[in-house]
Amino acid sequence: MAGLELKSLHKSYGDVPVIKGVDLTVEHGEFVVFVGPSGCGKSTLLRMIAGLEDITGGELWIGDKLCNAVEPRDRGIAMVFQNYALYPHMTVYDNIGFGLKLARTPKDIRDSKIREAARILQMEHLLERKPGQLSGGQRQRVAIGRAIVRKPEVFLFDEPLSNLDAALRVDTRMEISKLHQDLGATMIYVTHDQIEAMTLADKIVVLNGGVVQQVGAPIELYQRPANLFVAGFIGSPKMNFMAVTVDNVAANAVTVSGKDLSPVSIPADVTGLTLGDTVTLGIRPHALTIPTTGSVVGRINLVERLGNETIVNLGLTSGISWLAVLDGDHNLATGQTLQLAFDPTSAVIFDGEGRARHPA
Repeated sequence: MAGLELKSLHKSYGDVPVIKGVDLTVEHGEFVVFVGPSGCGKSTLLRMIAGLEDITGGELWIGDKLCNAVEPRDRGIAMVFQNYALYPHMTVYDNIGFGLKLARTPKDIRDSKIREAARILQMEHLLERKPGQLSGGQRQRVAIGRAIVRKPEVFLFDEPLSNLDAALRVDTRMEISKLHQDLGATMIYVTHDQIEAMTLADKIVVLNGGVVQQVGAPIELYQRPANLFVAGFIGSPKMNFMAVTVDNVAANAVTVSGKDLSPVSIPADVTGLTLGDTVTLGIRPHALTIPTTGSVVGRINLVERLGNETIVNLGLTSGISWLAVLDGDHNLATGQTLQLAFDPTSAVIFDGEGRARHPA
């Protein structure tokens, strides 16, 4: 297996820039997830690595090989697509081994590789079936098996679970995670689903508008987002935001208040912040609690009682809505006034340019 290095990678279609100078290092054996909203450039970036899109500028290294002009078949990669692209008239056995057959791999070696891939994916009993006799999750495993037999340097996954129902997505996600552990392979995975990103990745790359917003471990992005975009994208439900005013600046904390918020001191990097500045307060829905008195007061718009937790949509005085995820079952009703509180250390301050001001 091999690592990758992207050096100031650019992609333009005519005069329209799509990928705007991506720098990224993927270590050998890492599971890296590209995540972002539709149109952010994540699939384009993956296709550039695969050799399916030309590189406008910068360098792509796979292992110790500069691959800008290398044909896709010679890059040592295997790609698993959103649509399974299986041959309907062929058995699972023949679908998995088709690429090896085209490469004129000897029959005994081909058979050994096909059966080893089937063993890894626990589908030896499916080898004589055709795609029409398989479930969506089984078809996706066949597509992955077809990649495994090639013994690639790097596995590329382009939204492989988007065609599956919710239960199959969870099962197949676990299978891909186990496959990564078993093979120790370098894997790059594209998704718009941040839950997939959080559960699968060693490292997440958050993209927006063709620009990398932040790179880091899942929990790092959740706890210390670099900016408003990352904070709003990573986490389910997403982070709550509120415009507030700076009332006081101390050595390592800032006191803020607003229409919906009583004055509260938040740990922060206060460099450049002054009295009267408008900043943004961010707080995760799971960090909100019901106290006897609270910093935030609103009227309940909607209650979702799930047994193990209660999700509350709270309409605040300024007209914005916040979500609170409360542990356990709470007997709350629409129209009721509710007070919420939070630990100041769980809040994040974002300055006027949207940058997070995490304390040192």
